[in-house]
Amino acid sequence: MTRDDVAKLAGTSTAVVSYVINDGPRPVAPATRERVLAAIKTLGYRPDRVAQAMASRRTDLIGLIVPDARQPFFAEMAHAVEQVAAARGKMVLVGNSDYLDEREVHYLRAFLGMRVAGLILISQGPSERAAAEIEAWDARIVLMHRRPAAIDDVAVVLDDVGGAQLATRHLLEHGHERVACLGGVEETPKLGDPVTDHVEGWARAMREAGKSVEGQHFQAPYNRYDTYLLALELLRRPDRPTAVFCATDDQAIGLMRAARELGVDVPGELAVAAFDDVKEAGLTDPPLTTVGSDREAMAQVAVDLVLDDALRVTGSRRERVRQFPTALRIRRSCGCGG
Repeated sequence: MTRDDVAKLAGTSTAVVSYVINDGPRPVAPATRERVLAAIKTLGYRPDRVAQAMASRRTDLIGLIVPDARQPFFAEMAHAVEQVAAARGKMVLVGNSDYLDEREVHYLRAFLGMRVAGLILISQGPSERAAAEIEAWDARIVLMHRRPAAIDDVAVVLDDVGGAQLATRHLLEHGHERVACLGGVEETPKLGDPVTDHVEGWARAMREAGKSVEGQHFQAPYNRYDTYLLALELLRRPDRPTAVFCATDDQAIGLMRAARELGVDVPGELAVAAFDDVKEAGLTDPPLTTVGSDREAMAQVAVDLVLDDALRVTGSRRERVRQFPTALRIRRSCGCGG
């Protein structure tokens, strides 16, 4: 069955059939729309999306590349993007880069080769290979992190440095002489990565308070399981910290599990604050104080920027970067009673 068959049965032009199927760009009278839909049902017609993509050079797909969908923050962000995309009549393809440059490039090539309507990229910071791939395809890309100078595309970011400063200042206000930091790993990029910015925010707050950061920054994996093993060693030290800022909630959950196992009271003997505000942060024991943001609003802007050319402003870097604020979600792990 073809579109011509539908038009013939409905007594309309193929253009009108196209307007009904694609919900535009021109309006169709209700009675005519009903005839077209009835013809589609009678004939069992299904639009050939591949042919449409070849003709328009775009599909109804949005590509989303995340470092690791197993981590709650990225899983929640992917869900928010999918919800917004569905409301726009789009589907989302998700690829996990596993923090590997070659895997990220693989998904870039695969998704762009599928003629996605656009691509949302969350990574540690696109490499030169990834930047070259983006340039070669002339693709619609939205970066959900700081935009490198090598890639002239829009970005949706958080105030990562400011949020980490808020959390660290709050711990210091509880009277702790020193606040340790669980940051990233050796491979974490020194520029443009959110975890690196979280460490920078912690360091700024410490220096503002006249505190030394020497020996207080500990490299830690992003996930709770490996951080738990590291925390067992850290909390067994005779000079263990009395307060810790974690670059991610997952790290904080691993730290608090280790504290529970070793009999270290949180927050009585160890105050903890983190960054991300994943859903589980309110379910830990005690509930986790953490830096949160409006992920739904970020997802909305990212999808809009992918699909709507009018929003993709040109000009300075400032115009092409949409920064969202952060806020401290105060719970009990920091020592507050609420």
